[in-house]
Amino acid sequence: MSDAAAIPADAHAHGHHPDLQHHFDSLEQQHEAATLGMWLFLVTEVLFFGGLFMAYLLYRVWYPEAWAAGSEELSIRLGGFNTVVLIGSSLTMAMAVRSAQTGYRRATVGWLLGTMALGLTFLVVKFFEYKEKFEDLIVPGPYFDTSKWEHPAGVEMFYSLYFCMTGLHALHMIVGLGIMTWLGIMAYRRSFNADYYTPVEVAGLYWHFVDIVWIFLFPLLYLIGRHVHV
Repeated sequence: MSDAAAIPADAHAHGHHPDLQHHFDSLEQQHEAATLGMWLFLVTEVLFFGGLFMAYLLYRVWYPEAWAAGSEELSIRLGGFNTVVLIGSSLTMAMAVRSAQTGYRRATVGWLLGTMALGLTFLVVKFFEYKEKFEDLIVPGPYFDTSKWEHPAGVEMFYSLYFCMTGLHALHMIVGLGIMTWLGIMAYRRSFNADYYTPVEVAGLYWHFVDIVWIFLFPLLYLIGRHVHV
């Protein structure tokens, strides 16, 4: 027998779904408003990260040799692994949304847990990347080792942007994991069904955005300019 979440029998009889907020006329209107709100939020996020990408572009033009040297210290293997992990998490998130839309509780919970596991994997790998940079004294600040670089000021700027951009990305992932935890609890309590799945779908948009940001960060920080000395 299907484990699809059931809608209370009297909900349709009274013409009001239990998950419909009082200031909306229908679940469809509520869904459209929530989706629009998330898209507007993501636009502000694009502007936020866009400023960092513009700073990256400008400093890369000013310090091409330093940018290449700094990139050489980043692990393509770990960065590539994390890229695959996040692409996989986008798939599991999409499956979670689909399961919520069809009202299958166990599948929704399972796919959400899978997304969380992949997200945590990403953060653990990033932790070890950061740890290595601290041990090698290439973290911007008073302990930055300038002796090993031909252009220390430019390399320090590269790592300033590296830690800023990847750190903010990681922070967004931590927020996403918190959202997934909340959604998992709601799904376990049978809060989603074929009529009401808006929170999962909206959270999916946020998660996909976080993944896309990394798709840009990986080549910019790890690949472009590597082995190239202008």
